[in-house]
Amino acid sequence: MSRHDRIAQAIKHSKKLKKDIAALCGVSASAVTQWVNGDSKALKPENLFALAKATGVSAEWLANGTGDMVSTKAGHPSNVEVALQPTRSFMYPEISWVQAGAATEAMDTSNVAACERHSSDVWAGESAFWLKVVGQSMTSAVGASFPEGSLILVAPEIEPNSGQLVVARMPDTNEATFKQFLRDAGEFYLKPLNPSFPTTPMDGDWEVVGTVVDGKMPKSIFR
Repeated sequence: MSRHDRIAQAIKHSKKLKKDIAALCGVSASAVTQWVNGDSKALKPENLFALAKATGVSAEWLANGTGDMVSTKAGHPSNVEVALQPTRSFMYPEISWVQAGAATEAMDTSNVAACERHSSDVWAGESAFWLKVVGQSMTSAVGASFPEGSLILVAPEIEPNSGQLVVARMPDTNEATFKQFLRDAGEFYLKPLNPSFPTTPMDGDWEVVGTVVDGKMPKSIFR
């Protein structure tokens, strides 16, 4: 069952009108219609949890189809809402920078299924993936720092705001890079966190692959 089918089933289960669901989620009724019709880009991670609460179904089931749609006991729906636990996690594949340079097309290839997978407590969308940082351009002595070998979680379905971290690519060469996305006076830039590296203006040839929503060091480093 696809996610938009689960969304439709959840709304039917709630016995609520779409406009009521929309009000509970803080979105327009047309946005709910987009979710049902399968527009994944319209469903942000924060919307998913709001939708689960509004319809009374499991957020994990709604996100990826695992577990029961609703908690049951002796065949009757539970009237107790289980709080989300901090140990909840989602698994995403770690792909290569060559695959990242190919953007969305890379996630459609069969070899992604064989990739090593890592967990995150962030729901980053069905097409999210991990990348291993290469080089020192995102290493900083102050603030956020991503040394070589650390992992970053890329969410292609989330559009970045100025100041967020992104993976961008040059389509003609499939060159991909990890940088901070900035907008200044109507112009866009890719800025490294390491001041020793130059900031790159984003002309029409660059495009954002996805927004970085999580980062960590691989466990193997600590073994």
